[in-house]
Amino acid sequence: MIPTEIKILVADDMPTIRDLVKTQLRALGFKKILEAENGEQALNLLIQHEDGPDKVKMIISDWNMPKMSGLEFLKQVRATEHWANLPFVLLTSESERDQVTEAILAGVSQYVVKPFAGKAFEEKMKSAWAKHQKK
Repeated sequence: MIPTEIKILVADDMPTIRDLVKTQLRALGFKKILEAENGEQALNLLIQHEDGPDKVKMIISDWNMPKMSGLEFLKQVRATEHWANLPFVLLTSESERDQVTEAILAGVSQYVVKPFAGKAFEEKMKSAWAKHQKK
């Protein structure tokens, strides 16, 4: 079970998708939600919130974003020792096998193909969280 007091970073260039994800998260009991409109802004927020008890504990990011894609953001996160074990869920309309394989090789915890149902989203989050609690 994911503790609902954790801080989650949501990155998506579409405000409607960010709102949808935030609504899903709030329905699951999460209250501490940061949002970014691209990977570059998300990385900056992650840096700003990297210390202390209130640091980001999970990332939910779109794949296709301007300035820095979700995949590039994922690679930056995994290349930083401090965040290497952070649960990272990629939201994507990409279901091409090559792209999914690339995300898996880059260290994605889970990916969710858009559009998604609330229950499927919740299950992917739980799976991503559980995967990183074992490490």
